[in-house]
Amino acid sequence: MDPSCSSIVIPSSTTLNIASRMNMTGLLNKHISVQGAIRFNPDLPYWTGNAFYFPFQDQVAFWLLGGNNIVLDGGGTLDGAGQAWYDAFAKNSSLARPIILTVYQATNITVQNLRMINSPEWVNLVCHTALSRKQTTCSDNLVTFSTSKNAAKNTDGWDIYRSDNVIIVDSTVNNGDDCVSFKPNSTNVLVSNLSCNGSHGISVGSLGQYAGEYDIVENVTATNIHMSNAQNGARIKAWAGKGVGSGIVQNITFTGFVETNVDNPVVIDQCYETDDSDCAKYPSNTYIQDVWFEKDVFWQGKGRCSGLVVFS
Repeated sequence: MDPSCSSIVIPSSTTLNIASRMNMTGLLNKHISVQGAIRFNPDLPYWTGNAFYFPFQDQVAFWLLGGNNIVLDGGGTLDGAGQAWYDAFAKNSSLARPIILTVYQATNITVQNLRMINSPEWVNLVCHTALSRKQTTCSDNLVTFSTSKNAAKNTDGWDIYRSDNVIIVDSTVNNGDDCVSFKPNSTNVLVSNLSCNGSHGISVGSLGQYAGEYDIVENVTATNIHMSNAQNGARIKAWAGKGVGSGIVQNITFTGFVETNVDNPVVIDQCYETDDSDCAKYPSNTYIQDVWFEKDVFWQGKGRCSGLVVFS
């Protein structure tokens, strides 16, 4: 990208069909206005060999965006063209499916006023990033649904990993997995004023998956969350079993949750992806402390069940 050009506009009548991975890291003082659309061509053979790879949970990405003082907005659409991926994953569960947008090694970046649709897997990843408290990472509308019998799986709205000072506000997320997930080493995070439909919850974790690694999630607040038609509301999940890692969850606040048709309003699971016998023999090494569920957290409108669910 030309360093002399501070502003890039994709007009409302334009769709960019992206056929190769985009490395837009190291930017400085850039405003990218997507008024039209960016669509990632579903050329599965190309992407399976060329998408950006992240060892954590074997993730891959279409687009890396990073640098300092960046704004990505415009009211347009980022389209992951996910249907081909959903159908292929139904036949091959080892298929690595790309993330639409990865904010990578960034400071002072704002993502706002965009519609993100049809992500093959996670919609957004914030990775190795430190955002100023005066900046906001947000998106107005995230939608991932399959039009075939093959579900859109693992379509987290926002995943935060090894990042500090992240703010996610004023978003609508319609998906089939975590609305927001605080993955290892997510610190000083605010999530506020979100509407989550069909999700697996606002989730801390999963943590402690990898042997020899110490995971930290601390100083996280999730407030004013409307959760509908979901598996979980507020959730903490940590691995147990032989050869897992360790970590700590501390100073987490869930407040102002309104939940309708949610199976488990609160879940604290220290046997995540672990059978009962292994969990009893090799308990989780991830400690959980100072977790606050403040008043007005769980008002069940028409919930199917209520209460606290704890696995340990």
